[in-house]
Amino acid sequence: MSEEEKQMISGFTPLRRVAEPDDIAGVISFLASDDSRFITGSYTPVTGGL
Repeated sequence: MSEEEKQMISGFTPLRRVAEPDDIAGVISFLASDDSRFITGSYTPVTGGL
């Protein structure tokens, strides 16, 4: 995706930016850890507010 496309898309998002891999990785890391052992059958959207 070009820088121009990223800027255009980010203008439509509540956080005014496009997600980076680290934005998603934190949630994945948590869900894969023992800290999430009591979470079952949950839908966890990581959408930046969309």
